[in-house]
Amino acid sequence: MKSLYNSFILAVSLIFTVNIVGIFLVLVVEYFDIKGAKILRLGYFTTLIYSGVVLVSGYKLIYGDTGLMTKVLAYVFPSFPTGWFHGYWAVLFVMTFACTSNHVLFLSNAMRKVDFQTIEAARNMGASTFYILRRVVLPVLKPTIYALTILLFLTGLAATSAPLILGGTEFQTITPMILAFSNSTYSKDLAALLALVLGLATIVLLSVMIRFERKGNFMSVSKVKSEMVKQQIQHPLANMLTHAAAYFLFLIYIIPVVLILVFSFTDAQSIANATISFSKLTLANYIHVFSSLSAFKPYLVSVCYAAGASLTVVALALMASRILHKYRNVWTNLLEYSLLIPWMLPSTLIAIGLIVTFGTPRLIIGNNVLVGSVWMLFLAYVIVHIPFTLRMVKASFFALDNNLEDAAKNLGAKAFYTFRRVVLPIILPSTLAILALNFNGILADYDLTVFLYHPLYQPLGIVIKNSTDAEAVADTKALTLVYSVILMIMSALTLYFVYGRRSKD
Repeated sequence: MKSLYNSFILAVSLIFTVNIVGIFLVLVVEYFDIKGAKILRLGYFTTLIYSGVVLVSGYKLIYGDTGLMTKVLAYVFPSFPTGWFHGYWAVLFVMTFACTSNHVLFLSNAMRKVDFQTIEAARNMGASTFYILRRVVLPVLKPTIYALTILLFLTGLAATSAPLILGGTEFQTITPMILAFSNSTYSKDLAALLALVLGLATIVLLSVMIRFERKGNFMSVSKVKSEMVKQQIQHPLANMLTHAAAYFLFLIYIIPVVLILVFSFTDAQSIANATISFSKLTLANYIHVFSSLSAFKPYLVSVCYAAGASLTVVALALMASRILHKYRNVWTNLLEYSLLIPWMLPSTLIAIGLIVTFGTPRLIIGNNVLVGSVWMLFLAYVIVHIPFTLRMVKASFFALDNNLEDAAKNLGAKAFYTFRRVVLPIILPSTLAILALNFNGILADYDLTVFLYHPLYQPLGIVIKNSTDAEAVADTKALTLVYSVILMIMSALTLYFVYGRRSKD
């Protein structure tokens, strides 16, 4: 009960802290005229290239018992407690800055669509900068903010990595508790009950917040849109404080990335002592990862899982979207709603459900048991990523011009040939983008993986989390830093090809 209470406390806290920080970040890079906004944007976007257990391990590398920042504070203040970074405040701190990814993506996009003529009209009527922001700009952003608030609450409710690594004994949330119970044969029923409670809370909250959102009336008053022009902060003190806060947050975001990169080139002793010396810089860690099969195995396992699951999900979504696009009846509606069910459930409940269901022989799988096999995690990845993939692929299908298919049919082309030569080339760019995003998300997943992974085939998320334990040897930490850097590079490349090139087009 205490862990359930802590989960709700964390979820409610994140609604306030993440929205405050996230909205401020968007205002800095999109609304206010801030010096160096392009550089600040790069720092704020770092959570898009590393998240989950990789991000938490990065913050622990800085603020943990042997972290660099902790050593600096202990040197400046000799009585400073080195074990300060744990519990509720540590989890809230890390998750506040980890969960602003959706703000910098979706809220930034909504901010660019705000009508500048309305802002100009308010200014001509004598409204101040902050009055315009409060009464003109933010009300237009409310739909996006409400949607992000729902996601934040669900994220806090089902948080795993941060509470598990930083929560300690005094702040245990429900998901790590479910994990602990699910690892014991005698308490699996209690784990299932807690997962059901979590799932029920998620569904109830989702229903309430959607109902609350629908009561609002949010619209821009202008019919002719004009492009947003960044606003000057006229008050000198407010301008100075905004710049200071913007660059302070930039440091919080960028320091973990820089230190992960730097420490990946140092030896085990430097990592253990949190010291940086040019004489200790080496490529030995990278050489070891790419030359040793045992060191490269976690990376290879994650790549195989990510590639296999991403391709399977996209293939299933293409088939389902094709059916939904061609036919509209009771059965297609049932198909669509059934494929969207995993979107309403926390990954914890899905994992426990798979363990309970396939822990005994089932006729549907040839009277086999999937628990303890490599297929269990693969199945979970496919289930969890189907809703998002289906919605995106379906949107691509419904954006098609039906005349193209009709023309191909009139020329005598068969249905499959038309799909392969006419439809697929048109939707392929967006489909490949979704494939890349799914691959990225699965590669370093921990929250779902920790319940279902095979002990002999540990994915990267498990290895990286294990390196954060106090008893982990320095050599293991060095390898996981290399894994983290590789993941960040792959994520950055994926985001560039998905978003960067598209924005140029």
